[in-house]
Amino acid sequence: MDKNNSNENQEQEEQVVNPWEVSAKGKIDYEKLIEKFGCQRLDTSIIDRVARLTGRPPHVFLRRGVFFAHRDFHEILDAYERGEKFYLYTGRGPSSEALHLGHLVPFMFTKYLQDAFKVPLVIQLTDDEKCMWKNLTVEESQRLARENAKDIIACGFDISKTFIFSDFEYVGGSFYKNMVKIAKCVTYNKVVGIFGFTGEDHIGKVSFPPVQAAPSFPSSFPHLFTGKDNLRCLIPCAIDQDPYFRMTRDVAPRLGYHKPALIESLFFPALQGETGKMSASDPNSAIYVTDSGKDIKNKINKYAFSGGQDSVENHRKYGANLEVDIPVKYLGFFLEDDAELEHIRTEYGAGRMLTGEVKKRLTEILTEMVERHRRARAAVTDEMVDAFMAVRPLPNMFN
Repeated sequence: MDKNNSNENQEQEEQVVNPWEVSAKGKIDYEKLIEKFGCQRLDTSIIDRVARLTGRPPHVFLRRGVFFAHRDFHEILDAYERGEKFYLYTGRGPSSEALHLGHLVPFMFTKYLQDAFKVPLVIQLTDDEKCMWKNLTVEESQRLARENAKDIIACGFDISKTFIFSDFEYVGGSFYKNMVKIAKCVTYNKVVGIFGFTGEDHIGKVSFPPVQAAPSFPSSFPHLFTGKDNLRCLIPCAIDQDPYFRMTRDVAPRLGYHKPALIESLFFPALQGETGKMSASDPNSAIYVTDSGKDIKNKINKYAFSGGQDSVENHRKYGANLEVDIPVKYLGFFLEDDAELEHIRTEYGAGRMLTGEVKKRLTEILTEMVERHRRARAAVTDEMVDAFMAVRPLPNMFN
């Protein structure tokens, strides 16, 4: 093995980021990830441009670098400035009944994009993927997809501009034709190189990537975009989904479509610290949208990794280490007020504010947020799910 290769393998062992696994020996190195994946950093000039084009302040996730990387986002903005529209595409793999806060991040941001740019949105529920990867039955995957759809709808998407579909229900027709066209462009060696499949993986896994690629092309939705093959697509997602769309962008020009653009987020850190993303398999690593106020308070006080010192005396003397403090990181996601966040960072970092006070403020914010989500979700009926998932034209989708 040549030296280069062994170095790369060593690096890969330290940090694994793909659609099915996110882990690191320490913090995720996002700079290294950008370099490895070949995407760009979102800089302030792009964020200012978004504010100018939409006539509204940029979302907190943009201002604070939660969405931090992109592919061709500037081209979407160029086209929009010329008066061309685009559509949004995002998704969710329904592997668990309840969503945690990390799952909500891309949907909260996608809702902002839909409202700010006034564009249609397709949301893919990959019930087929979870059936293949998580050892769920087809029926259980389908049930979870509908449950997750309720949480997604509760984020406030506009039904006149939004189509939610599950793969088991929708795949066929034009969508399937695109899957086959995509599949013909990707060799087995290529897919192994991108996704790391091995000879032990069943062929369902190897054949799945075209399913997630197909929504990037407008002709996969003839009820929405007939005759609009030139329409661009923007995909907001967490950066672990990037490999799918590297593959998609590779084949797009060969099939006569624009390459989909991406805007990608950091992982929402686990309560225990920043070694990866929250895990649905460890309930104490995450705050769930089903958690009670008491659960939230307990999890934050007991499990949220603190950068505060081991005694009040030392804390007053040395201040908190904001780099590792999870409550401060969570406030960075969900505390809207820039001035208040800055105040907390300054005071806590200097040791004038104690860990307990920061955790108390975070508990208030998350409790209110989860409570609001719970009320919104309780109002989502099965009929509403059917309405969002109905295959129908959206005549006002660009209004």
